[in-house]
This record gives sequence, structure tokens and C-alpha cells, in this order.
Amino acid sequence: MILPPSILGVLGGGQLGRMFAVAARTMGYRVWVLDPDPHSPAGSTADRHIAADYNDPAAIAELAEHCAAITTEFENVPAETLQQLEAKVAVRPGSAAVAIARNRILEKGFIHQHGLATARFFAIHTADDLDAACRQLQLPALLKTASLGYDGKGQVTINNLQEAREGFLQLQEVPCVLEERVSLELELSVILARSATGDTAVFPVGENSHSNGILDVTCVPARVPAAIAGQATDMALQLAAALQYCGVLAVEFFLTRDGRLLINEMAPRPHNSGHYTLDACLNSQFEQQVRTLCGLAPGATDLLSPVVMVNILGDLWNDGTPPWQQLFSHPRVKLHLYGKRQARPGRKMGHYTCIGETVEQCLETAEQVRAELLKRT
Repeated sequence: MILPPSILGVLGGGQLGRMFAVAARTMGYRVWVLDPDPHSPAGSTADRHIAADYNDPAAIAELAEHCAAITTEFENVPAETLQQLEAKVAVRPGSAAVAIARNRILEKGFIHQHGLATARFFAIHTADDLDAACRQLQLPALLKTASLGYDGKGQVTINNLQEAREGFLQLQEVPCVLEERVSLELELSVILARSATGDTAVFPVGENSHSNGILDVTCVPARVPAAIAGQATDMALQLAAALQYCGVLAVEFFLTRDGRLLINEMAPRPHNSGHYTLDACLNSQFEQQVRTLCGLAPGATDLLSPVVMVNILGDLWNDGTPPWQQLFSHPRVKLHLYGKRQARPGRKMGHYTCIGETVEQCLETAEQVRAELLKRT
């Protein structure tokens, strides 16, 4: 076990790293952040910010020497960096699990290999692969880059072979997956914590809605039958066990209109749809990240109240600073801003959570707050 006041390292300085740092420091640990941005949100809350590239040899050596354990806030840290670090210090999740989760071809193949369902897909390595894929899939479909895609980026909707070829060119002819578009009832996510010894704790299933490919709202508990929530939880646990995973894992699902539950993708880290845990659960996903990193048993995941989380994007700053006084006039609404210096359209700047007696009550408050924030006097 790694106990306070040990130093914990985190690769990545965005909002997830920031919330990890806050949780770790609250629990008595010291935190070092490696991120090339001198103004990174996590760097401003850490005990030490190493402003260097993720493959900088001196920075890697310094982390390995001083940190008792290291985690990541995003999956696209260079694989070589993770491998160098885990040769000298505990890195959780490990490079093998991250390598699978960061590549859609490996990810979907791994999921199928272990008997779990996804939408039908084909791996696309060259333009020649598109012909057979388009013949065998029911179009329309989504062409997605195998790596580096997030928040709707790196993907193109295609309706025929010609559009597939044009889309592949648009995506720079990098490896992709061509995935059949399913008829959606709704989207769900499961976030769990798994220790190095296989102890697990699962948060309540979240119900997600997106806008322009970016998560907009998460409702908890999800408004689905208990059997569906249980199936999603079981599938996420199976996936974590197959990966021999240690850390916080998020698994996103499609629930189709014909009742099928399909794994969309996984994230080897805390997830945007789990931010509600900061205000509505006994332990947050970031506290779980600290616990699993340090060899501690996961904490309890009791949901203390129904909750709705709403993302705040940079678009809200188009007409100046948002009128936060409107949000603060609601006694059961909590604001979380991420400390980013520049607001841009589509950029996640923060979120707010609404607590209430029912999900429907929380949603009503959430929409009222949204309207008030958009209104300028």
C-alpha cells in the first residue's frame, strides 16, 4: 500500500488530472503533474508541475525517481513513456490495457474475443478494405479513426462506397474502423474501480445524451429497467477482468431500439459521464483513482441522491462571462470550473450538477439553469 504523504504522478494536465490532483491532495498525498502546457489546469493545483513533453527523458526519469506510483488522465500518452515508467515504478492502469483502449481496432477486437457485443464493424487499413466492408455492412455507417478521436472528432458519416472513400481521404488515410450505425434508444455508461487484486466497486449506471458528438447531460440513476442496468454492469466487469485492469475504467454502451446492449468504447481513466460522483456519491471516481493507484481497496459507491450533470462548453462565453449568479441562486446546484484560460466553442470549460428528489426534478432544474446562463440582460 502507498500511503500519504507519498508523491503520486499524473501524466496529463487537463481537467481530469486537475480533479485527480484535488482528490489526492485532499486525501493527504502530494501530486506531480507532467504536461507540456505551462498553464495546464492540473498543473495549477499540483505540488509540482513539470512542463515538458511526455517523451522528455529527463522528465520521465524525474517522475520515476520521486513518484511512488503514476497514473494517466488520458490514453494518448506515448506508449514508450508508459513502458519506461512502469519498468521502474507502479503505473496504473498499465501500458497493456491502455494500448488496447486507445486503439479502436484493438479495442473492438478484444471485446469480441471475450464474447461481448459491439455494433458490426470492419477494420480499415487501406482504401481497398472499404469495398468489402461497405458490401457487408448495412449503411449508413460511421468511419472512425482508430486512435486520437474524441468528442465527435475523427469520424465521418458515410452512406455509400464513394462517401467512404472520400471520408477515408478526409481522415488522412490513417487506420480506421467502419462501424454500422445502430438504431439507438439511448446511451449508457458504467464506471468502475478495480484494484490490483481484483476487488471491484461499480458506480450506478449513467444515462447520457450528446450534442454534436460531445456529452451534454448525464442522468443518474439511468431510466432503464433493472435488468438492463444489471447487464451493463456485468459486461463492464467482464471487460475489466479480461483486461486484468487496475484503476478506474469507463465503459460506454448503446441500447438499441430492439433491446440489444452493445459496447461502444471504453476509457482507461475517469470519464466525463462520471463527474456526477463528485457531488452525489460517497466516493468520487477520482478518489477511486487514487485508491486503486495506491493499492487500496476501492471505496463504496453509494448514490446519495438522484443527480443530473450538465457540461459547460466554451460557447457559453461568446457574449462575455456567463452570469454565474443565476446558477448560484439555486441551492441544490453545484458549479465546477476547470481553470482553463481560454474559452473556445466546443471546449469543455466546466460542468454543473443538480441534486434533487428524482431525476425528473433534477432535469427540470438543469434546463432552468441552462436557460438562465444563456440569457444576457
